Amino acid sequence: MTRTSPEPQSPADATRVAVSTVIFTLRRLPGSDAHQVVLPLVRRTRDPHEGQWALPGGWLDIAESLDAAASRTLAETTGLAPSYLEQLYAFGAVDRSPTRVVSIVYWALLRADEITDSTVENVRWFDAADLPALAFDHNEIVDYALWRLRNKVGYSRIAHGLLAEEFTLAELREVYEAILGRQLDPANFRRQVENSGTLIPTDRFRTGSHRPARLYRYNQDVELADRGPLDSRQ
Repeated sequence: MTRTSPEPQSPADATRVAVSTVIFTLRRLPGSDAHQVVLPLVRRTRDPHEGQWALPGGWLDIAESLDAAASRTLAETTGLAPSYLEQLYAFGAVDRSPTRVVSIVYWALLRADEITDSTVENVRWFDAADLPALAFDHNEIVDYALWRLRNKVGYSRIAHGLLAEEFTLAELREVYEAILGRQLDPANFRRQVENSGTLIPTDRFRTGSHRPARLYRYNQDVELADRGPLDSRQ
């Protein structure tokens, strides 16, 4: 039995590949010591979904890798260069866009000191837990990225992507609490992280209105997150 070849696709019918990124950072709540997870969104200036907020991204160039496309589109749309960038998932539902588009989505972590003061047109920061209706399937994408972040913080040193090079245990706990959305017992938390083998105490202390707190740094011999056996340069 002969197999019939499909008719060649016209350019309008071709599947296009886009790259988008969910960028997480922490912001202190006004009048509180608590933090919230926030992310930048870009207001769309053309159809489809003109005027709605969406994840930063763009089309994959034929001559660039996925990682390079994620970094480039982030710089072009937000001016940001995150400290941690990892491929999240491929979203390719047939009805997610008026034309056939497969999005390779990355998620990134950004330290507070990596956010510039300059205002980028059509970019605004939002509470990741309280988003408006976004363009395309981007609400679903953010929910999946948050789920991945909350799971990964329990078995990797991913929280370091949101911290300065040196930090107190209280600052580290605040990162965990913001990601997990709940308070943690300080004594239990200290015991667990000190026994994890991922922290190295320094001989420096953070001074202020409270008693001096020792500064720690992460053991650089431990990967920020386990990327598995595949090479990350795709």
